[in-house]
Amino acid sequence: MLLLQPNPLLWTAIEDRRMIRLLYHSRIRILEPHDHGILKGSAQLLAYQVGGSSSRRLPNWILMKADEIIDLELLDQTFPGGRPTASGKHLKWQTLFIRVKPATGTARVVKIWG
Repeated sequence: MLLLQPNPLLWTAIEDRRMIRLLYHSRIRILEPHDHGILKGSAQLLAYQVGGSSSRRLPNWILMKADEIIDLELLDQTFPGGRPTASGKHLKWQTLFIRVKPATGTARVVKIWG
């Protein structure tokens, strides 16, 4: 059985509101990481892509499978915090590890992993 746990670098990036750079599906992406959890049986990251390469217009939301992320790097640049979604609703995660909070709060730890 596959043990699904949070990625420590993604956790740190969300907790500290740090921008990240990574390679995903052969494209370098610059992102604000927002949610990290389990969705459809795999660990995933919901992020707001603000730079790099994409097949869609930027900035835009992107959902990525954590095990397909390559060369994850925390950047020195920070971002203010959570962004509103067009629908006003969040994804329905099977398990939510951590979600970024708005600029006035701290990241919400949903489940502590040891």
